[in-house]
Amino acid sequence: MRGTDNHHGRLIIALSGAVMLLCACARPYVQPEGATETTPALHDTYALMDDGYRLPLTRWIPEGRCRVQVLALHGLNDYRRAFASTGEFLSARGITVLAYDQRGFGESDGFGLWHGSDRLASDLQLMVRLLHREQPGCPVYVLGESMGGAVALAALDRIAADIEGVILVAPAVWSRDSMPLYQRAALWLAAHTVPAKQLTGEGLDITPSDNIEMLRALGRDPHVIKATRVDVLYGISNLMDQAADASPAQAADALLLYGMHDEIIPREPTCRLLGKPAVAHWDIVLYENGYHMLTRDLQAERVLRDIADWLLDATRHKREATDRLTQFCAASPDSD
Repeated sequence: MRGTDNHHGRLIIALSGAVMLLCACARPYVQPEGATETTPALHDTYALMDDGYRLPLTRWIPEGRCRVQVLALHGLNDYRRAFASTGEFLSARGITVLAYDQRGFGESDGFGLWHGSDRLASDLQLMVRLLHREQPGCPVYVLGESMGGAVALAALDRIAADIEGVILVAPAVWSRDSMPLYQRAALWLAAHTVPAKQLTGEGLDITPSDNIEMLRALGRDPHVIKATRVDVLYGISNLMDQAADASPAQAADALLLYGMHDEIIPREPTCRLLGKPAVAHWDIVLYENGYHMLTRDLQAERVLRDIADWLLDATRHKREATDRLTQFCAASPDSD
């Protein structure tokens, strides 16, 4: 028995040593910032950041004076075209929309690489300032979908004084403390041994939207990332940690939208955010037939109408009844 125990002990030590050796040779990669100090500026098709980096952008501008402007941030592996229908819908109602490719996504440089949570938040802060400079007196709202919502939350303390409010569509707040231990451990190990390995998600039984034609179109779009590096997943986990820990009390106004069939961002971390005392003044809408990609689901028009009405102050205070929120958050995922 003692010989067997010694054998197991030596095996554990050997495996631990091998893991440590592998971890010493690899680490999650973060793309460095640009080396050119530049004055930030907005152009027709891109925004120039303070390090010389260019963020490709698209605008939807209604006729007449600027009433409200929305700065839109896309989700993981997506890009600014995610807001094509949103931009058309809102601009037809007098709302200006600007969407840009966040670093490492879409048509930006360093495609497929993680550029760091802090840099994404800094870009958002600069973009808000640039919008104010271009359209002084026109209120700015930030609309973040999934990862974009996490960036907005992580940057809240930097931008709260410069925006009228935020719209969070299925925000990515799945922090590590709501993940199973095995998942956290596997992610850490993979990020420190095979950070460049790409994962496709094939075989996962997940439905991000009920709009199948839209999903097929994304599959054909070369600017949508199909295989994600492990260190990017590690980076987005760091970002979600920051988003979940953010203090939402500093936001003057907020609208949070969540689909009850969301299979990407689980119910538990979302309800944890909704349970914060500082969120008591937020407007919250739950969509019984909604999935993760709410603004592109089959019921997208209803979602976009809610956003437009909220922005134009037609139906403020859309918070769900307390008993419905309580019932939603009390239900286990297995009960759906």
